[in-house]
Amino acid sequence: MKTAKMLTDDRIVELYWARSESAITETAAKYGGYCRSIAYNILFDAQDAEESVNDTYLDAWNAMPPHRPTALSTFLGKITRRISIDRWRRRHADKRGGGVMPAVLDELADCASPDDVESAIEQSEMARIITAFLDTLPTDERRVFLCRYWFMEPTAAIAKAFGYSESKTVSMLFRTRKKLREILEKEGYL
Repeated sequence: MKTAKMLTDDRIVELYWARSESAITETAAKYGGYCRSIAYNILFDAQDAEESVNDTYLDAWNAMPPHRPTALSTFLGKITRRISIDRWRRRHADKRGGGVMPAVLDELADCASPDDVESAIEQSEMARIITAFLDTLPTDERRVFLCRYWFMEPTAAIAKAFGYSESKTVSMLFRTRKKLREILEKEGYL
């Protein structure tokens, strides 16, 4: 069976700049599963996740040009995450529940207000501090933290992926959040 060769990210970006509709097809082939995973971990609903991914393709189409992302996967992941969080907020405007989002926001409440998490992280200074903090962590601890708070994966799934018990994963996340809180307090963010 012949398999299609994936285009490079640079080539896919060029398709967007050329306004070729195949840019969407190539993006979906290469990054569709990645974006669906992000959306589903936030929304915990396959249909909403699929709609968020489709909206991601539209946002990418509208952003390129003028924007030329250097890391297409990061660019798409950030768009998917923003769209999915916005969709989750609209769906849960009057109630909490569903998916992993409430638990993740509750866990991060010690570090930042739940309503301010997304906007605070996007602020350049706080982003610099968080990035510097993540760079100090051992690789597995950093990856566990990102799986939980960027990709919004359930702790059970993270534990399984890393071969840890769920209690070890929860403890690791607690300790990492505590360290982050101390740094943010020291920097005057809390």
